[in-house]
Amino acid sequence: MSDPVFLITGASSGIGAATARRAAGAGYRVALVARSRDKLTALVDELGGPDRAVAIECDVTDSDAQAAMIQRVLDTFGRIDVVFANAGRGGSPGGFSGADPEVWRDMILTNVYGAGLTLRHSLEAVKAARGHVLLMGSAAGRGTIAGSMYGASKWAVTGMAYNLREEMRGTGVRVTVLEPGMVNTPFFDQPPEQAMEPEDIAAAALYAVSQPARVDVNEILVRPTPPIDD
Repeated sequence: MSDPVFLITGASSGIGAATARRAAGAGYRVALVARSRDKLTALVDELGGPDRAVAIECDVTDSDAQAAMIQRVLDTFGRIDVVFANAGRGGSPGGFSGADPEVWRDMILTNVYGAGLTLRHSLEAVKAARGHVLLMGSAAGRGTIAGSMYGASKWAVTGMAYNLREEMRGTGVRVTVLEPGMVNTPFFDQPPEQAMEPEDIAAAALYAVSQPARVDVNEILVRPTPPIDD
């Protein structure tokens, strides 16, 4: 089969799962990557079975695991056209003076190092396809939030996207950083009062990758519509 392939880390729920559904609807074969294999397996069935989707259990902070994951996708589908480095996690309260540093460590390893590993191991395949890289940033990486190491990690992702774009200049590879505001996902214990839905961010991702080759959507900053004043 020659249908393009869309790889998504953090694909078991939220924005990752919503993007997988939208990508499959657009004709992509999808590679679903996460730590929770059970959820991924159910999503494979939903998206058309093993001819259209593959589930790969992977810890994105493990370089060898990511290398094996990329090889599995290539062995299964033969190509990678879009990589969405979406896996991420939040921080803990307390700011720089009081937060749990072990939570910081796990968050930075996932949000920054893990995204970097996804790029490191997938870029040769993406370059061969003259494909597209999506990175999951955040509106928190575009402003100042008191005491937020999470925001700092997303500033790093934005910088990664811009630096990668320069590295890819002349290869045909396009790079987009998605920067959503509040989204109603399992990231939160309680649904936020004013938030977008995962499908809204999935639509932004597919907008970027569906543009003609001459168009490189560098950033998509998307926030909830402010409430209407009564």
